[in-house]
Amino acid sequence: MGTFSKAELTEAFAQFQATVDRAAKSGDWNLFVDLFTEDVEYIEHSYGTFHGREAVRAWALKTMTSFPGSHMTEFPANWFVVDEERDRIVCEIDNPMRDPGDGSVYTAANLTILTYAGDGQWSCEEDVYNPLEFSSMAMGWCKRAEELGTITDEARAWQAKMSAMFRPA
Repeated sequence: MGTFSKAELTEAFAQFQATVDRAAKSGDWNLFVDLFTEDVEYIEHSYGTFHGREAVRAWALKTMTSFPGSHMTEFPANWFVVDEERDRIVCEIDNPMRDPGDGSVYTAANLTILTYAGDGQWSCEEDVYNPLEFSSMAMGWCKRAEELGTITDEARAWQAKMSAMFRPA
């Protein structure tokens, strides 16, 4: 049996989600990073493993303030499971992009495993997803925004950089 009750884990996750929502709306990703312990291990399958809150902060501030992260509007949990035995929350997080201008929806989901450390802080996060799916989704968003004349300069630069990956051989 774990250290924390199902009720405490559920409440901590609700607070986690509320804080992520505030960070997404305000653009202050320090709010998100401060949810973690000083010695957090953050496993991100495209960017690597980060050790310590300040390493996570450097990565999160860069990633979430540049395209495509800067165009993701919220990060709601589609579902979650409480693993009381391991003090974990396992969830599916949705990553919708802002409306390109016609009401169309561009999104991709990832699985997240959070390990709770107590006092509202988390000692580990692992994000599991298919990077190609996320890149394809963001490319689709760029294409549609370009057609509508709403693409940002930052998105256009990302699109140009990534286009080589999506060209037929």
